[in-house]
Amino acid sequence: MNWNRRSFGKAALAIAVSGALSTGIMTTAFAATSLTGAGSTWVYPLVVKWSVVYEKETGTKVNYQGIGSGGGIAQIKAGTVAFGASDMPLKPEELEKDGLIQFPTAVAGEDLVYNLPGIKPGELILSGPVVADIYLGKIKKWNDPAIEKLNPGLKLPSMDITVVHRSDGSGTTFTFADYLSKVSPEWKQKVGANTSLNWPTGVGGKGNEGVAAYVQRISGSIGYVEYAYILENKMSYARMINRDGKVVSPSLKGFQDAAAHVDFNKAQDFYVILTDHTGPDTWPISGCTWQILSKKAPKATNEEVTKFFTWGFEHGQKMAESIAFGPLPTSTVDVIKTYWKKNLGI
Repeated sequence: MNWNRRSFGKAALAIAVSGALSTGIMTTAFAATSLTGAGSTWVYPLVVKWSVVYEKETGTKVNYQGIGSGGGIAQIKAGTVAFGASDMPLKPEELEKDGLIQFPTAVAGEDLVYNLPGIKPGELILSGPVVADIYLGKIKKWNDPAIEKLNPGLKLPSMDITVVHRSDGSGTTFTFADYLSKVSPEWKQKVGANTSLNWPTGVGGKGNEGVAAYVQRISGSIGYVEYAYILENKMSYARMINRDGKVVSPSLKGFQDAAAHVDFNKAQDFYVILTDHTGPDTWPISGCTWQILSKKAPKATNEEVTKFFTWGFEHGQKMAESIAFGPLPTSTVDVIKTYWKKNLGI
């Protein structure tokens, strides 16, 4: 799809800047402006929180569709949205080929959720290799010796395990599978890490919300979701054994400890991976969401998108922390602004 005003009107999925704004009659704060983005369901709770307050303060409406990272990448490449969001960073060479740029939004994490009678949230302990074997279909019962060994004294039911995974192209899946590829050679060889996988077993749910809904509905199930969905739905979550052999619970501190092992400021196009880092409190399935913009888009489009995320970086961090999204350091935000100027001229 070509980046022109007529195409934007037909698709109804991109920025619409009013004539008053372009002629300077009205200020930006009160201009009738609308932005549409799509992609990651992981970041959906954060973008929605920001967009509600942003519209009240600026008059700009941000419509965000949580369709999965794969869909977000496809739509920004097609030019049908003003910004795409992905929890899997695109490699610099892919960005260059398609005329795209990306920048991080916030750090977060995902965890395993379960539906087990008599097992309270946080009581179940899992390890990466055990989770890999569950998702490979090798561990089929909740009272399997491998799970019992990690949970001495916990009465595990003799129930079949129902594996729940994403059915759509998902950066949450990429983060989860990337972690499993690092802790299980068999997973790396047979399945690997990508936004879409050939799953050895299980049922698929669309989006983080779809996986959460299946797990809540199916007794004996297990799934992986972003931590904000666990908080929102009050779901039973597992503690994990991290790379240092410590049993940890998902937490904002754990996600930030993982991020402390990488340097966004020096990574080309902010390409970093946050899974399976060292540190006693580090959460092993940590990740980040990236926003993707097109260099082919009108300058006004990219200006409005960057205004929104600048506002989020500078005024939305308390909202981010309230749902366990870790804010980016000020130094990284400064590097992002320099990156925009270099690549978009804004």
